[in-house]
Amino acid sequence: MQIDSIRKDFPVLNEIVHGKNLIYFDNAATTQKPKAVVEALNEYYYHDNSNIHRGAHTLADRATKAYEASRENLAKWFNAESSDQIIFTRGTTDGINLVAATFGKQFISEGDEIVLSTMEHHSNIVPWQMLCENVGAKIKVLPINEKGEINLEEAEKIFTDKTKLLAVVHVSNALGTINPISELTKMAREKGASVLIDGAQSASHLDVDVQKLDCDFFVCSAHKMYGPTGLGVLYGKRDILEKMNPYQGGGEMIKEVDFEGTTYNELPFKFEAGTPNIADVIAFNASLKYLQSIGRDRIREYENDLKEYGRKRLSEIGSLKFVGDADQKTAIFSFLLGNAHAFDVGMMLDAKGIAVRTGHHCTQPLMKHYGIEGTVRASLTFYNTREEIDILVESLIDIDKKLN
Repeated sequence: MQIDSIRKDFPVLNEIVHGKNLIYFDNAATTQKPKAVVEALNEYYYHDNSNIHRGAHTLADRATKAYEASRENLAKWFNAESSDQIIFTRGTTDGINLVAATFGKQFISEGDEIVLSTMEHHSNIVPWQMLCENVGAKIKVLPINEKGEINLEEAEKIFTDKTKLLAVVHVSNALGTINPISELTKMAREKGASVLIDGAQSASHLDVDVQKLDCDFFVCSAHKMYGPTGLGVLYGKRDILEKMNPYQGGGEMIKEVDFEGTTYNELPFKFEAGTPNIADVIAFNASLKYLQSIGRDRIREYENDLKEYGRKRLSEIGSLKFVGDADQKTAIFSFLLGNAHAFDVGMMLDAKGIAVRTGHHCTQPLMKHYGIEGTVRASLTFYNTREEIDILVESLIDIDKKLN
């Protein structure tokens, strides 16, 4: 990896924070954007700004082609069977809510069970709780061990003939754990259940092949894939998507309207009501092309090196305790520093120009499992370096002396 060259593609990495060079370790919250993404946004608004699909003029044609090219490339990125199984949403949360409000209300009823894991983000808990309140279904939770790994022997006991859906995170945003999706999906399938995978943290770090995963739904967010905020993707199997009722009415989801009734559009437009987020969808393709230009194998290899190096260096700090230390994980380090409050550590790191996340990471049930209020989380990606990890370690040693 030509890391110096890559870092030049991200202008924000040259920022000075409190007199220090910025070290950005908050990539699980949102990744930085390469120049190509910002330029794609400018290009659209400077030259192609127009509504899509129905305009009979050149700008509308250019915008439509660019918009649909993004859908095609996303289908390729996730190895979907067809681009019309790629539905643009406002993000991971919106995608899960869409599935809960459509598939959930149609196919889950009183007495049915939905299986989640202890490490779910609130976005993959609350929509299912809302559904259960409406239809009388029940949530069951997959247990985890101290390392933050799902206990597969115990998990098998959770699935029953009443299980209708497994909704599980691919990579934990709070711990970095890579969950055994294949094994869990097999357990769900044996009971005839459907499977939704929350891929917010896996979509840009792992090789995600929705056909190999055999999931019914896969959701992710563009802004965690070096793309714009407020945009995401829902992948679904065609036979299920075609059975699902539309989520919202109006705009592109309509084929024909009469006061006596409406005929809905075909996939994927059936689920894309109103004028979509055209500029950001087009810019999303720029982020995908950027990732493709580097190569997922090279990114994964480099991030694995950062993970191994980071774990080794952070382990040298005697008072540092990892919260979750799974054998299979991404380059996310969640930890506590002695008796210091995570928020204080985060503020002191910020004073040194290092951006990390502190708190419960929107996983309060997981924090409750560990009996803590929250952690310090350093989440790394391919534009980070070993040298930045060294500075983090030196800074934590200094903070440790002051707080413990």
